[in-house]
Amino acid sequence: MGGFFGAASRNDCISDVFFGTDYHSHLGTRRGGMTAYSEELGFQRSIHRIENSPFRTKFEDDVVNMKGKLCIGCISDSDPQPILVRSKLGLYAVCTVGIINNAEQLQDELLDCCGESFEAMSSGKVNSSSLAGALIAQKPSFVEGIRYAQEKIDGTMSLLILTKDGIIAARDENGRLPIVIGRREDGYCLSFESFAFQKLGYETYRELLPAEIVKITADGCEVLAEGKEDMKICSFLWTYYGYPNSVYEGVTVETMRTRNGEIMAESDMKNGKLPDVDYVCGVPDSGIPHAIGYANRSGIPFARPFIKYTPTWPRSFMPQNQSMRNQVAKMKLIPVHELIEGKKLLFVDDSIVRGTQLRETVEFLYANGAKEVHMRSACPPIMYGCKYLNFSRSTSELELIARKIIDEFEGAEGVKYLEEYSDSNTVRGKRLRDEICSRLKLTSLEFQSLEGTTKAIGLPQCKLCSYCWNGKG
Repeated sequence: MGGFFGAASRNDCISDVFFGTDYHSHLGTRRGGMTAYSEELGFQRSIHRIENSPFRTKFEDDVVNMKGKLCIGCISDSDPQPILVRSKLGLYAVCTVGIINNAEQLQDELLDCCGESFEAMSSGKVNSSSLAGALIAQKPSFVEGIRYAQEKIDGTMSLLILTKDGIIAARDENGRLPIVIGRREDGYCLSFESFAFQKLGYETYRELLPAEIVKITADGCEVLAEGKEDMKICSFLWTYYGYPNSVYEGVTVETMRTRNGEIMAESDMKNGKLPDVDYVCGVPDSGIPHAIGYANRSGIPFARPFIKYTPTWPRSFMPQNQSMRNQVAKMKLIPVHELIEGKKLLFVDDSIVRGTQLRETVEFLYANGAKEVHMRSACPPIMYGCKYLNFSRSTSELELIARKIIDEFEGAEGVKYLEEYSDSNTVRGKRLRDEICSRLKLTSLEFQSLEGTTKAIGLPQCKLCSYCWNGKG
């Protein structure tokens, strides 16, 4: 995915953006970038690869050399950004978060009608921020250009635009991603993550509405285009992607996850599925608060039978090669033998996507003497690859373990019964769970229901995107 941070201040704000952007490192692992503007130095831009080094270590020198009272920064899982655009709207920097599914089509249209040129990566793929900037430049104002770009894009696009006199922010039309405004006595900031500016002395001013466009300067926040109340914010932000102290639409990630675990335990107790185990455990890191909630509600002690070693590899999918990612995931799990050997364990994981790493985790537990391994997924079975945020690296929905098994069971006809397979109370739902148990060597398996996930978040279902679970975006 990715995240961004920007600040407009009466004082130099480079260090604010440095630290604020660094606090988005959990959202992306490939590229980091900062662009500043000052009257003396003009636009200054720095972009680094961050696959093998944290954002902070790559930009420490840039913080010393950059100057400006306007600055934006971003973390990206894909494109180098921010990019600089020169058009009839002037010279400005753009960074984006989201996905453009119809990028090639839009690129061809712009090449045919306008003779545009684009910043491309070594793969030949057009930089998404460059494409967004070119679309914006087709209209006579930033507001019209942003609206035009978001209408043309199939996918999701939130963005920051740095100009010589302020920073423009636009939240995506359906509010799938957050943007929060922070305020301090000397200026304003914009952030994907609300906690990113708290340590910098900013207080939350407000969240942008879906489709809203604002401009911040050191002196204020101006609404350039009104937003709307209807939204479809990504439910997976709470279940997995969000940092524990992130707050989206007034709901804190950590408290949602704990509440989610409690709801799963209540469901197991009600349906007679609460297993006789020694400990409830979380698959680190995001599974831990779900497990704490489960343990609190069920009365079964919480324990950590293995510890995740993260100083050198903070995220298991940092390497681009899948086999290397799997190896890193395995190397990171350090057992606590006294809490595994001869024990019956129930683990809670944030989700089950392909099942590859989970299978290795279960094998690791049995190899260290576990007697039983039960699993609870903190969200429903993932049935669709995300087309709005691209959180999954799956190139085909048949890479998803649930869809792969359903296809083996019923072929193309299985798509008609995905709702039944999601429901543990149906014959098909029980068959799916039994098969996943068999393949992953689990003693038992249950998934949180969509209703349970929605209840844990605490927002109306109509305001949540649940596409990856039920195909309804």
